[in-house]
Amino acid sequence: MMHSTLALSLLLIAVSSNLAMAIKKEKGAPQTLSRGWGDDITWVQTYEEGLFQARKSNKPLMVIHHLDDCQYCQALKKVFAENEEIQEMAQNNFIMLNLMHETTDKNLSPDGQYVPRIMFVDPSLTVRADITGRYSNRLYTYEPQDIPILIENMKNALRLIQTEL
Repeated sequence: MMHSTLALSLLLIAVSSNLAMAIKKEKGAPQTLSRGWGDDITWVQTYEEGLFQARKSNKPLMVIHHLDDCQYCQALKKVFAENEEIQEMAQNNFIMLNLMHETTDKNLSPDGQYVPRIMFVDPSLTVRADITGRYSNRLYTYEPQDIPILIENMKNALRLIQTEL
C-alpha cells in the first residue's frame, strides 16, 4: 500500500511538473521594455530615468505614449519597429521611453492626453512642444503613413540640440 501511494505521488509530481513547463513555454518570452517598438533599442524604464540619461548623454529623450488595446498604437508600433532608419536613429541618437500611462509632467500633454503621442525632450530638459506631427487637433500623434514626418522630426530634434546648446 505504501509503495503504491509513493508511486502515485511521484507520478502526480512528474505530471504536474511537465504541465507547468508546457504552460511556461506557451506564454512565450517575457515582455521587455521595448514592448514591441524595437528590441535592439536601449529603453529606459521611467520618465525620470529618461530625463537623467538625456542630460547625462546630451541626447534628446523621445517619449512614446501608447496603449496595448489601441489599434492606432499597434499599427504605428508595427511600422516603427520595421523602419530601419527610425530604429538606427533611436538606437544611436536618442534616449528612448515608451509609456503606457501618463507622467506627472503636464508639459508632455500640452494638447491633451491621447494615444499614440510622441514627444521630444531636449538635454536641457525642455519639452519640445514645437516638434509636431501633421494634425492640428492632435499635434503629437502619428499614423503609419506619417513615418516620413516622424523621421524628419527626429532629425529636427537632433539639429535643435546642435544649434541651441
